[in-house]
Amino acid sequence: MKYSKATMLKLVNEERALHDELKRIKSEMDLEKNLALKALYHSAVADGGRYQMRYQELDR
Repeated sequence: MKYSKATMLKLVNEERALHDELKRIKSEMDLEKNLALKALYHSAVADGGRYQMRYQELDR
């Protein structure tokens, strides 16, 4: 499964918990949005993450 910024943005916009987590990552780690999105992808989507199925549905 490959990272897609557009798909990840769709997922974050649809899932309030991911939106809140993105904001937390950005502020706590002082990251720009693109890097925070990648970090969120690796923690919540990739390799059997909680949102992997939803991500794959959006990626089609």
